[in-house]
Amino acid sequence: MRRPVKLTLLLLGTLVLLGGALFLSTIRRGFSTHDEPSRMEAVVARSIRHWSAPADLRNEKNPLPLTPQVLGEARAHWADHCASCHANDGRGKADLGQRMYPRAPDMTLPATQSLSDGELFSIIENGIRLTGMPGWGDGSAESGYGSWTLVHFMRHLPELTPEEITEMEALNPKTPEEWEQIQAEEAFLSGEAEPSADHSSTDHSH
Repeated sequence: MRRPVKLTLLLLGTLVLLGGALFLSTIRRGFSTHDEPSRMEAVVARSIRHWSAPADLRNEKNPLPLTPQVLGEARAHWADHCASCHANDGRGKADLGQRMYPRAPDMTLPATQSLSDGELFSIIENGIRLTGMPGWGDGSAESGYGSWTLVHFMRHLPELTPEEITEMEALNPKTPEEWEQIQAEEAFLSGEAEPSADHSSTDHSH
């Protein structure tokens, strides 16, 4: 009996020492959102994402029929509200999404597409704790309708066409500078104004 006890204590002591060394190394290095999540963090995060969906939603099917109108509404909503983090094509390569921890995921991959409709709906409505994903729902019928349309759009992401992406680019939020440039170009095309020197110099600098 004494030998197994000694081996157990030795193993526990080794684990404590390794854990302490890892902790000290992490404290010295600090925590940064530039780091990639470890494999263990990814597994834990996906498990939490699954169990965060209410039990009565996990196997729920999308109650909205998939129509061109529903998909068009979702596409416009995504371009205006979601693309700044997830990009128009849902692959997460937007500047803001790549600066989060964890990074905005590529929603065209099985890790997202294998989720049930109810799980996707819950993520949109309630968000995911300890990530950059907020909860957009407020419990209203209007909120629920919008979230279910987005579930349809998320399913459509792997088949998104270049024409749809071009349409969405026109709906993406614009900065004040971008709006100013658009207005200046429209005024020039209509013959109301000449292009400013500032815009010319800006174009040459890129």
